[in-house]
Amino acid sequence: MTNSPPVHSHYVTSIDEIVWGSILVALTLAIHGFGMIWTLRISNALKRRFEPDPSFLAGISILILTTWIITFVHIAEVMVWAAFFQWKDCFPNYSEAAYFAFMDYTTVGSEYNLPQNWRLLEGMIATAGLMGFAWSTGVLLTLAQEFQEQQLGLLQKRDEKRRARSTPPRDKHQPGSAPVTPS
Repeated sequence: MTNSPPVHSHYVTSIDEIVWGSILVALTLAIHGFGMIWTLRISNALKRRFEPDPSFLAGISILILTTWIITFVHIAEVMVWAAFFQWKDCFPNYSEAAYFAFMDYTTVGSEYNLPQNWRLLEGMIATAGLMGFAWSTGVLLTLAQEFQEQQLGLLQKRDEKRRARSTPPRDKHQPGSAPVTPS
């Protein structure tokens, strides 16, 4: 019995990984940019539609719809990564490729790993996901802020109307008030 050293495979980053990873990150951000522009366009069109009579229900419905659109955009981005992984035979089927892509895109991670010659993409998909989520957060924060400002404005108007109705008009000749003299 000989005492041989353990065999280590040496990983070297390949140009294929860098090129394909860069293409996939760029494609992810292009899809995201397109999706966020459409999210804002749809949101603004719906706001204009309901502008004459803004309500809480209309505003929250628009926010929910935009959240669904943003979620769909993220799903589309993940599906692109999963399709690439399937194309490159990284997983036995598309379901596993999609599962892996979702887990790494969201930075949760999974029990699966890419083959050694593609493992740099594990970090690149997480980077794409982080950038996408940051962008989505900015869009959703802007829309939520607009909704909150609109609702606070409506509440202020209602409070002012209530106060105006509940405050009796002051009589010009009430005791304690100065008489009005023409000048």
